[in-house]
Amino acid sequence: MIDLTAEDLSFDELVDRARGLAIPGRRHILGLTGAPGAGKSTVAGQLVDALGPALAELVPMDGFHLADEVLRALGRRDRKGSHDTFDAAGYAGLMSRIRDQRRSNADDVGDDDGIVYAPRFLREIEEPIGSSIPIHPETPLIITEGNYLLLESGAWPRARAAIDQVWFLAPPESVRQDRLIRRHEAYGKTRAEAELWALGSDQRNAEAIAATASRADAILRLI
Repeated sequence: MIDLTAEDLSFDELVDRARGLAIPGRRHILGLTGAPGAGKSTVAGQLVDALGPALAELVPMDGFHLADEVLRALGRRDRKGSHDTFDAAGYAGLMSRIRDQRRSNADDVGDDDGIVYAPRFLREIEEPIGSSIPIHPETPLIITEGNYLLLESGAWPRARAAIDQVWFLAPPESVRQDRLIRRHEAYGKTRAEAELWALGSDQRNAEAIAATASRADAILRLI
């Protein structure tokens, strides 16, 4: 689906590349994007674990999913995961705050010492949970991941402007789709339901996301 040449590298090489952005005393944001099932969440989490809490923290874009109640009111619940089922402006605002975050004087921020709180998404309940990820100003590298970091519509370009580098993950298409089907099954869908979702709504999203790959700083395939 992606006709651009991907760079093959090992996970250790990926860690080394990310470590180059984790410069103490400075703030960088690294974005991982790719189609559903590309491995963004897994790779981002593994990168943060490899670098350690002193160097990196994870802020997933999925925390900005609109709640199911809102999606039903908008008539979009059946295509949850599309770009217009997220609070893109909220995500862009958070990325800007994180980019500009500095250790503030205690008189200005009270007891929280300049911490910014980000939301997370719980797949077990398919809903976002607000203010659940504390971002400390001294953490040099924030890794964010999501489908639409390179989209050129709505508020997404404002989010991209706050991110230093965006890497597009491009596994083989058969691997990506299989991962996606198994993920849907793991969260309660039957095999038939999982395939319908993965090859229907998710596939349409995947094709739109693949079209943004040329705007990435790097297209990567882990080996």
